[in-house]
Amino acid sequence: MIRTVIAAAAAVALAAPAAFAADLPYETAPADYAAPAQGYSWSGAYLGAQAGYGWSKSKNRNTPDTKPNGGIVGAYAGYNHQFDGSPVVVGVETDFNYDDGEDRKSGGGVSVRNKKNWNGATRARVGYAFDKFLAYGAAGVAYADQKVSASNGVVAGHDSKTAVGYTVGVGAESAVTDNVTARVEYRYTDYGSDKFNIDGAKLKSSTTENRLMGGVAYKFNNMW
Repeated sequence: MIRTVIAAAAAVALAAPAAFAADLPYETAPADYAAPAQGYSWSGAYLGAQAGYGWSKSKNRNTPDTKPNGGIVGAYAGYNHQFDGSPVVVGVETDFNYDDGEDRKSGGGVSVRNKKNWNGATRARVGYAFDKFLAYGAAGVAYADQKVSASNGVVAGHDSKTAVGYTVGVGAESAVTDNVTARVEYRYTDYGSDKFNIDGAKLKSSTTENRLMGGVAYKFNNMW
């Protein structure tokens, strides 16, 4: 009899927790539950158009200096890579632009004109992303068509060279939509110094530029 009572008590003790757990209420995930969305990714290739203005200064040896300022309009293309789980964005970009910068000065019996027809650059970019906002810096090689004309009232001539130098700049870019971005940037460029042969006379000229540009680009979906 005692053994029967003990066995029955043990069975009740073992069954009670399971029965109690079965009666506890529990919640199921709603049917429309979705995982949190990932942040904006800057990775991918892009193609854009840009326009702005350049403030230039050309130093001409033994002739007056000029300021061939002018409007700039062109296109740019590049590729960005944003590291997984990181705000760091790296990339490479190239651009090509029409430049209408031109200026003429006279002094000491000589008239000189500096004119720019086109320019471009290939740059590396490093940025820090705040979701759909990107702050970046860029640096690389710059190149431009430089034309110099001179006249002393008796002899006149001109010569042109493809100048090669360096460029550095900073910018801010924002994703307007998943595939459209807009940006503004400042760039400083030193095109170096070149020698021009003008009707047998040698003229040395060097040009630097400060530029402010705005651009809009289409970003393709990242395939890598």
